[in-house]
Amino acid sequence: MNSRKTRFALAAAIAAAILGYKALQPKPGDASTAPAAGSPAPVAAAKPVMLGTIPFTPCTLSSPMSKDSLEALCGHYAVPEDRAHPAARKITLNLAWLQPTANGEQQPDPVFFLAGGPGQSAVDTFPAMDPVFKEVRKHRSVILVDQRGTGRSNLLSCRPSKDDDDADTSPAAMQAQAAACAAELSKKADLRFYTTTDAVADLDAVRQAIGAKQINLVGVSYGTRVAQQYAMRHPQATRSIVLDSPVPNKLGLGNIFARNLDDALTLQFGLCSKDPACRGALGDPRAELDVLLTTLRAHPAQVQYRDATSGEMKQGTLRAETVAGLVRMYAYMPLAAGLLPKLIHEANAGRYENLMALARMLTDGMQDAMAMGMQLSVVCSEDADSMVTRAEDAGTVLGNALPSGMAAMCKAWPKGKVPADFNQPLATPVPALVLAGEFDPVTPPRYGREIVQHLPNGRLFVLRGQGHSVLGAGCMPKLLAQFIEHADAKALDGTCLDKLGYPAPFVSFNGAAP
Repeated sequence: MNSRKTRFALAAAIAAAILGYKALQPKPGDASTAPAAGSPAPVAAAKPVMLGTIPFTPCTLSSPMSKDSLEALCGHYAVPEDRAHPAARKITLNLAWLQPTANGEQQPDPVFFLAGGPGQSAVDTFPAMDPVFKEVRKHRSVILVDQRGTGRSNLLSCRPSKDDDDADTSPAAMQAQAAACAAELSKKADLRFYTTTDAVADLDAVRQAIGAKQINLVGVSYGTRVAQQYAMRHPQATRSIVLDSPVPNKLGLGNIFARNLDDALTLQFGLCSKDPACRGALGDPRAELDVLLTTLRAHPAQVQYRDATSGEMKQGTLRAETVAGLVRMYAYMPLAAGLLPKLIHEANAGRYENLMALARMLTDGMQDAMAMGMQLSVVCSEDADSMVTRAEDAGTVLGNALPSGMAAMCKAWPKGKVPADFNQPLATPVPALVLAGEFDPVTPPRYGREIVQHLPNGRLFVLRGQGHSVLGAGCMPKLLAQFIEHADAKALDGTCLDKLGYPAPFVSFNGAAP
């Protein structure tokens, strides 16, 4: 795990949120029926297998983040786009059903996996997560529902208007491009009806259609908002919830990013500052980052670099906001972030090519990972009031670019209705397992502590040295299976998590100090 090649692969694996916000335009040729990367591959015609009233047929799931394909059953279920007018336009939800893998008794309460974003496809995301659910799947089905607006559930996809480094990211340009995207997508969708509340209604419709009296919800990142809202609206149908890297109901997503990232960087860069070999070779990583950002704000660098995908030599402009976005994404996975001090130090010596190559690799890899139209329908409806700039964020790595950019886009985006109690904390006796990474740059452990205060049958585990999305860390898959089996978080023996350690920072491209 200490090779440069391995760390570059890890960098690609941390794509759990967009790399900043660029100007948007409709994705050329986009259609809800167009195959996407990782979409189910059809197999030879076979007799449908019924789950409740929904017919499923064999298919193969794949993901860019997983080398293995996954045999499944795929189906569709139509729901009204606007439930106030059920006879009007329908959305065909894309579903996948992973049957239990072991012989013997099969439990009647399936697991619904809820992807992050907002904007990720559950069907596309799950294959990389499947090893985490190995024990869970022995006696329970896993149900994947592409949330409306994602994957193959009437995909609402926008992408940068320019794939180069000179795209205009001013608020005015972002608002104009968002308006153009909204106008195009409105030809096939009423963008007001792609909110979390609409998605929760879809999930319960699927639950009823498959004949499940109760379900278990496993949400990651934004998926934890969906899980909490579902448990609030349908407590009798909720057997248990797992909240990995959770967002409290009361929290608006508009301006949480800058401060949370800086706090996480203090912890992550502290690993280098406390290591004599790392500090001696690379200095103070945060001070070095501040120097680099100041330099690039004054003089963006023209950089020749080798494209990480094609191997071709290319030229691009490295800007401060590009570096800030790269730092943000690396911080999601502290194991990969151990490379940041070395990359930043190299850049301050005028060697920008590695930072540039990685930034382009992440940007290119992210373009199809998030359904940006769906994301805007969610955040503009649910979080617009929190999209405000703050003086105290001006000196952070991200500054106020994200809230100001989101606020500009939301001025042009149709907004849906939000229930009056949407931001009330989830207070329920439903068993809850809440997980947080100690170094999470977007949903820090304090969010988990806030959530479990209202859950009498909830328990929080903070995983040492981990970042965002921690279900696969250490013995966590075993604890997940035990929780799903017994629905008792307080009975779990979490001492196995004490074996988790801190990632060693790189002092060179060959790895950490011996």
